[in-house]
Amino acid sequence: MAHARSEYEDFKRIAPDAFDLVLALGQLAAKAGLDKQLLELVKLRASQINGCAFCVQHHVLLSERIGVPLDKLHLLAVWREAPIFSPRERAALAWAEALTCLPDGVSEEVYAEASGEFSETELTYLTSAVASINVWNRFGAAFRWTPAQRPAAAVAASS
Repeated sequence: MAHARSEYEDFKRIAPDAFDLVLALGQLAAKAGLDKQLLELVKLRASQINGCAFCVQHHVLLSERIGVPLDKLHLLAVWREAPIFSPRERAALAWAEALTCLPDGVSEEVYAEASGEFSETELTYLTSAVASINVWNRFGAAFRWTPAQRPAAAVAASS
């Protein structure tokens, strides 16, 4: 995560132990072999729900860099209505939403869908990814972290 000095870096400076733990938690799912594009969609969706502009921008830019199709990024907020998402992505997004909106709980239907697409180990690591992004969202939203700007070269290329 390379960007200009920000509130994000202030968190790293003020509480390096907490920063390192949250960062490590967020990396476990990819290290366990879950697809990085799928994980970015999950992190982006949770960040949208939580209203963390910093995390939304961070995960949009990261998703673009690792090749997540732009149509998926543009349709993520309405993923249920967009047939572009695979059954595995749909299960992961439903799982992420259920864990992000805990007062609603994880329904039997969402659990069955997720456990049908992911092994017990995968679902455990997917849950760690959702937990991690929700922690980042709490810091980003609470401390009003400023979203990174899109690199100038990328802006010029899209014009």
